[in-house]
Amino acid sequence: MVRNEARRTSLLDAAIDVLAEEGARGLTYRAIDAKAQVPAGTASNYFANRDELMSNVMTRVHDRLMPSDESVAQSLALPRDRSLTVKFMHDIIKRADADKACYLAMMELRLEATRRPEIRQALTRTIAGNIEANVAFNEESKLPGDRMTVVSLYFAMTGLIYERLTLPDVVATMDLDELVEVMVDRAIG
Repeated sequence: MVRNEARRTSLLDAAIDVLAEEGARGLTYRAIDAKAQVPAGTASNYFANRDELMSNVMTRVHDRLMPSDESVAQSLALPRDRSLTVKFMHDIIKRADADKACYLAMMELRLEATRRPEIRQALTRTIAGNIEANVAFNEESKLPGDRMTVVSLYFAMTGLIYERLTLPDVVATMDLDELVEVMVDRAIG
């Protein structure tokens, strides 16, 4: 059977929405088909089992959350200093705000990883690879800070984004710009 890549992507995007709205327990082929508005049984034709589906969802989440090459190139045209690092952190928040479903789906995948070793292994490889790619990008781009700067900012931004998505009132009274600048200042040292 020839696979329709546009439909496959649509099914993965529907799966992300289902994860964000209903959690991992609500992620069924039937729910994906309904969300994607395709005939019943379509998702099962594209993903043989839940592990394959989850693996593909992880990849799609990361694809959707990545900045465009164009936006990175525009940013790298700026001076490679602390303010550029602050800009990159704000860009992460903007992408999170623009695609909340992806971050919520990632949270669900992480929770699922605590119960399923195969998902934990795949997600660990993916996240560890992303951290290494961020460290390499920081070094190659000659941005301020070292490996620990990048790792510290990764964990700080992840926590901030998750807090804003799950308990927005906790950070609602805080000045987001100031908070990001302080995080960058403390990480860079």
